[in-house]
Amino acid sequence: MLTTTVLDRNNVTISGRQDGPVLLFAHGFGCDQDMWRKVIPVFTDDYRVVAFDHVGAGQSDPAAYESGKYSSLEGYAQDLLEICAELNLREVTLVAHSVSAMMAVVAAVAEPSRFAHLVLVGPSPSYIDDPATGYVGGFSRTDIEDLLESLDSNYFAWAAAIAPMVMGNPDSPELGEELAGSFCRTNPDTAREFARVTFLSDTRHLLSQVVTPTLVLQCSEDMLASVEVGQYVHQQIVGSTLVQLAATGHCPHVSAPEETAAAIADYLHPDR
Repeated sequence: MLTTTVLDRNNVTISGRQDGPVLLFAHGFGCDQDMWRKVIPVFTDDYRVVAFDHVGAGQSDPAAYESGKYSSLEGYAQDLLEICAELNLREVTLVAHSVSAMMAVVAAVAEPSRFAHLVLVGPSPSYIDDPATGYVGGFSRTDIEDLLESLDSNYFAWAAAIAPMVMGNPDSPELGEELAGSFCRTNPDTAREFARVTFLSDTRHLLSQVVTPTLVLQCSEDMLASVEVGQYVHQQIVGSTLVQLAATGHCPHVSAPEETAAAIADYLHPDR
């Protein structure tokens, strides 16, 4: 049972032009809204910018975490829609990274009238290959099971090892260290459950149901979401736009915030 307000539960923050169109930022696994700090200032002059922490992350209310609810993407998407309802947000441009990109898809299919645009940064509808259909997610079922087993055995060692690989910019080790620090601030028990949701979910069947105009931002040399995965998402969401970033790794909003922000701005305002 919710004991805090929706806004407190998810540590919702609001900045920018209060009468402007809405940009809502959603973070990925092991992160919090602070990961968007280099991108958000680009938009505060023109937009009402809303950011939040998923329950179990950042400064969200830890008492709000319910294992049953958050055992699927739907639980997180429900929170996202509740934030929109609480603030009466309409015509929302939802900018979502990694697993949150698929939460965005779930939310947009459930309430399409709520959203003006989706911006999916490094999305993957399924990390697991499906030979029967020819889908290439990048990992075998065994790969993912091994990853989760490693996480279960020693979460902090796992975080320290995998964060630089996910960030993908070896010439800037401080970026990997920042991501590892973010992972390590997450409650290990919550992280284990969120990892299962992240790596075992399959939302491929929902992509064709998305009617919201969508930008897919595909990173280069991304160990978690390959170019083929980005192309698949683009092909399945009718009318979507695919932009290949020069940025490498899985977190371009951290490693290449200027390029990421420019791609979003160009999509929203192509005539500028």
